[in-house]
Amino acid sequence: MNAQSQISALEELVFENRFVKELPADSETGNSQRQVLGACYSQTLPTPVPKAKLIAYSTVMAEELGIAPTSCETEDFVQVFGGNRLLSGMQPYTMCYGGHQFGQWAGQLGDGRAINLGELVNKANRHWTLQLKGAGPTPYSRSADGLAVLRSSVREFLCSEAMHHLGVPTTRALSLISTGASVVRDMFYDGNPQVEPGAIVCRVAPSFVRFGNFEIFAARGETNILKQLVDFTIRRDFPELGTPSVDVYLAWLQEVCRRTAEMILHWQRVGFVHGVMNTDNMSILGLTIDYGPYGWLENYDPNWTPNTTDAVHRRYRFGSQPQIAFWNLGQLASAIYPLVENVDALQHALDTYKTVFETGLQAVVAGKLGLKQYDSNTDGELHAQLLALLQQVETDMTLFYRNLALVNAEVAQPDTVPEEILLAPLMLSYYVPEQLTPDYKSQMADWIRSYIKRVQREGMSNTERAAIMNAVNPKYVLRNYLAQLAIDKAQQGDNSMIYELLEVLRKPYDEQPGNERFAEKRPDWARQRPGCSMLSCSS
Repeated sequence: MNAQSQISALEELVFENRFVKELPADSETGNSQRQVLGACYSQTLPTPVPKAKLIAYSTVMAEELGIAPTSCETEDFVQVFGGNRLLSGMQPYTMCYGGHQFGQWAGQLGDGRAINLGELVNKANRHWTLQLKGAGPTPYSRSADGLAVLRSSVREFLCSEAMHHLGVPTTRALSLISTGASVVRDMFYDGNPQVEPGAIVCRVAPSFVRFGNFEIFAARGETNILKQLVDFTIRRDFPELGTPSVDVYLAWLQEVCRRTAEMILHWQRVGFVHGVMNTDNMSILGLTIDYGPYGWLENYDPNWTPNTTDAVHRRYRFGSQPQIAFWNLGQLASAIYPLVENVDALQHALDTYKTVFETGLQAVVAGKLGLKQYDSNTDGELHAQLLALLQQVETDMTLFYRNLALVNAEVAQPDTVPEEILLAPLMLSYYVPEQLTPDYKSQMADWIRSYIKRVQREGMSNTERAAIMNAVNPKYVLRNYLAQLAIDKAQQGDNSMIYELLEVLRKPYDEQPGNERFAEKRPDWARQRPGCSMLSCSS
C-alpha cells in the first residue's frame, strides 16, 4: 500500500456528529476560557503542535474503527491524531458540564483538556467518538493550558486497553502521540514544577457524556436544555428504551444504575482504584472514564487510594467505591428531577443499583473462590474471614487469588494436611515474610481447610475449580510500577515496553509462558516511589 492510498483510507472514514447537529451550541467561538451558558458544547479546534511523533497505537482499536494498522504508521495519521490536521467530516467540539468534586458542587467544569474530533460510524454501524486529550486550551480550561504530559498519557493509553481486555467496561485508546512541546507541571503541587514532554492520547468511546453534563443544566435552571440533552442521550445511546417520556426517563435512570453497578463490580473484582470518582468522571454509559491518579491494589488494603489529593480523607479509597458510585447516581437523579418531579419514583430507580450490586457481588465472590454457586448461608462469612486475613499482613491481592487456584482441594481429610503444605501455593503472595507469625499461619491454614471443605461440597475437581477462578482472577494487571518503568523508557525515547505491556495485557487471564516477569509483585524500590505508590491529578 503506498502513502497516498493510506491517506485516502483515513479520508474514507465516515463521521455523523449527531451531538453537534442536534444540541444547542455556544454562541461564541474560539478557545478563550469563559462561562458557557445555554449550550451543550463549544466549537473548539485543537492547538497545532510543533513536532507530532507516533509513540504507540492499538491495532485492536484501530481495526474496530476501520483503520488499517498500516494507516496508523503514516505521517497523515500522526498529524490528524496529534491535532495538526482534520479529516473531512470532523467537527471538533468540547462539552459543557459541571460536577461534584470530592462531594462539593464545583460549578462549570467541562472538557478542559479534551477535544472531541467527531463521531465516527464504522462499517458495522457502530458509533465511536474520537477525542484528543492534551490538545490545547478550550473554553473550559479555566486557568490551565489544556495540555497533557507523557507520563500521564502513557498511563491512560495502557490502562484503557488493559481494562478492556480484563472485561471491565471502559473508554478505549487508539493512539499516543508525542507533541515535541514542553509542558510545565508541579506533579505533587508542592512548589517544585518541572518541565516534562507533552503528549496527546486519542480516546475512543460510544459517548463521553457524564453525569455532570446533566448536573450543570439542572444547577442553572436551564430545564429546556436539560430535557434536550436527556432526550438526545436516550434516542442515541439507549434507543431500546423507547420514545422519551417520564416513564422512559425513569427506565433510563434504572439502566444507568445497572451499568454503573456492573462497572464497579468489575473494579472491585480486579482490584482497580479509580482515585477521583467525581461526578464529572462518571460515564452515562457505565464506562470507566478519565484515567488520572488510578492504581491497582498491590497489598490488599480497602483504605488505599492512589490520589495524593485524597490522602487525608480517602473519600475515593478502594473500599468506598461502591458507596461513592451510589452517591454519584443520587446526584444524577437530583439533576433530572425537574423532568420527573417524583422523588419516590426516582428513589425506586436508584434502588436498582443496590439490587444489581448486591446480587453481582455474590457472583464475583463465587467466581473468585471458584464456586459454581454462591451459598448465602456460608460464603459471605467465608469470604469476610479471608478479607480480614488478607489485611493482617501485606498480601498481594492479584497473586493471592490467582494462586488460590493452586491449592489442592481434592485431599480426603483437609484437617490432617500440614499447614506448610496448605500455605505453599500462596507464599509468593506475601510481601514481608517476617509478618507470617506462627499464629497467622495457623489462622490462614484453618481458613484454607474451611475453604477446601466448602469446595468439596460442590464435587469439583481441581481442574474445574481452577478454570472458574482463572477466568475472573487475572494473572496480569497494569501494576503501577510496570507503568512507571514504561514511562521511564519512553521519556528516554524507547517505546518498546509500552508495546510489550500492550501485548501482555491483551491476554490477562492466560499463563503466557515467558512473560512471568510482568506478573511479579511490586518490588521494594517501588514502595514509595512517585508514580508507583501515590499519584496526583497533575497531567
